[in-house]
Amino acid sequence: MFDWDDLRIFLAVARTESLSGAGRGLKLDAATVGRRIARLEERLSAKLFMKSPQGYALSEAGDRLLPHAEAAEQAFAGAEEELSGTAGQLTGQLRIGAPDGCANYLLPQVCARICDANPGLEIQIVALPRVVNLSKREADMAIAVSRPTAGRLTVQKISDYHLHLAAHSDYLAKASPVRDKADLRAHRMIGYIPDMIFDKELDYFAETEAQVVGLASNSASVQMHMIQAGAGIGIVHDFAIPFAPGVVRVLPETVRLTRAFWLIRHVDDRRSERLTRLAEALGQGLRNEVARLETLAVAETWSQP
Repeated sequence: MFDWDDLRIFLAVARTESLSGAGRGLKLDAATVGRRIARLEERLSAKLFMKSPQGYALSEAGDRLLPHAEAAEQAFAGAEEELSGTAGQLTGQLRIGAPDGCANYLLPQVCARICDANPGLEIQIVALPRVVNLSKREADMAIAVSRPTAGRLTVQKISDYHLHLAAHSDYLAKASPVRDKADLRAHRMIGYIPDMIFDKELDYFAETEAQVVGLASNSASVQMHMIQAGAGIGIVHDFAIPFAPGVVRVLPETVRLTRAFWLIRHVDDRRSERLTRLAEALGQGLRNEVARLETLAVAETWSQP
């Protein structure tokens, strides 16, 4: 017979791939976590983890146990919601993973409004230069710039968004004219570090005739700061332009990119009314905020003298 507490420890080790990492989350020392895993393995007569220099990886038996342990986790969470009278209410702590641009320019104000409407709610925003791993419970839900094709996930499109070339007006006033894409060759371009682009949807420069990225970062917000400092021209989210005084769109009719945000949840979380309500509020809030900020960005467009 399974002990939920043992399964809880099993899930923590599976997600962190470390006894010490699991212990930190569970507020237990690593030795205690190790003993509990050993006890569970003895009870099941199966080795659940393979130890390597990289950490604790699930064995074949551990892989088979994982979905059952996650189902038990969801069942306990659902029971707790029902018995506490919080089913469907937006309370407690929730963690959202998101790419840099969304995390910096959209989620702060969207999540603030959701928290204002739900005083018992605490939201954590995890901004990572990669896709958040929901299987390891790095977050309760995630926003991505491309639709995942593998994993036990549910995926919902939130909204399209747009990107344009942009530069600071002071830079454009003293730089070579930019009348078409060919003129970009005379300018320093700002963009992503090529070998650190974690999603093909972030590889923007095929859309231009620029040859070299002279200044680069794996962070969209750092790129925007470079542009605002007058360092060159880059491709930026329209929704970020209102946060950067002096930055204007360049060649908006010539270079215009469309991308999409996707809301990703673990498939087992469909049973949580609370998470479903948060997903609905988050999706609607992001759609409204993208539309509002993109409308403001249209006014910030450079007119070549």
